[in-house]
Amino acid sequence: MPISPNLSEIVTTTLRNRSGTVADDVTKNNGLLTRLNSRGKKKPVSGGRTIVQEIQYAENGSFKRYSGYDILNVQPSDVITAAEYDLKQAAVAVSMSGLEQLQNSGEDAILDLLEQRIENAERTLKNNIAQDCYSDGTADGGRQIGGLQLLISTSPTSGTVGGISRATWGFWRNQKFSATADGGAAASTANIQSYMNRLYMSCVRGSDSPDLVVADNNFFRLYWESLQAIQRITSADKGMAGFQSLQYMGADVIFDGGFGGGAPLNQMYFLNTDYLFYRPHRDRDMAPIGDERMNTNQDAFVQLMGFAGNLTMNNAFLQGVLFA
Repeated sequence: MPISPNLSEIVTTTLRNRSGTVADDVTKNNGLLTRLNSRGKKKPVSGGRTIVQEIQYAENGSFKRYSGYDILNVQPSDVITAAEYDLKQAAVAVSMSGLEQLQNSGEDAILDLLEQRIENAERTLKNNIAQDCYSDGTADGGRQIGGLQLLISTSPTSGTVGGISRATWGFWRNQKFSATADGGAAASTANIQSYMNRLYMSCVRGSDSPDLVVADNNFFRLYWESLQAIQRITSADKGMAGFQSLQYMGADVIFDGGFGGGAPLNQMYFLNTDYLFYRPHRDRDMAPIGDERMNTNQDAFVQLMGFAGNLTMNNAFLQGVLFA
């Protein structure tokens, strides 16, 4: 039976038709991205050298109490700056050699093989992007997404995020709490709520408070076991698209661990997702990169599928991390 003459076109068309679904599946594969997506914090980038995230970093200095004809302060105030985040890129390849096309003779057989490879490529890309959202951004020479370990650091007075030095600018430092760093006891079911309370209070400003707590398996287990006597457990579909969640001060508490989870060991992030953003490029959001490619000296074709974007933040001091 002859081989399909439009095999590469089938691959490209299939990938393009599935790219929107795969991009959405990334959010479902990651509790943090699920929350950002549900709160409208997935903000595609249309272009530009960097991803610019505006920041209100100070109050207006012209505020003045006065009486009658007192002179008011009308001097302009510099209250807005911006963080700049690089576009990070990643790709996977769907390939097939001429020999494989011959061995899988018949259009249906070829399509069965391609379907398996496309599904595997999609799963590989979305799993790695989901895990990178918890990274410190250093993998592959800094080509990785700057995830939670970068944005919400256990050492918030050092390093640079979005081009802004945390050593210089206090407004750009997140909150942290580690009991053992102050000579306290290691986290346990007996003290995990007390430690969470201390961090939570430092992350609240008026009505602004954490709405999502993300933990690794161990810290989630400690909190879960501390609650089991009163069973404050919510349904799996309450705002988290299937993620099993507990509740803490009105915030969903989820574990993004499990098998192959990306949450770092013995860490719990207190996130105010009003100030976190998932910023994929609109033309590279789990989408095919160009058309199929075939080397002049090789009997095979390759179709690339890729991602470009980053995780960004425009407020650090309302975010926190509890760690061992």
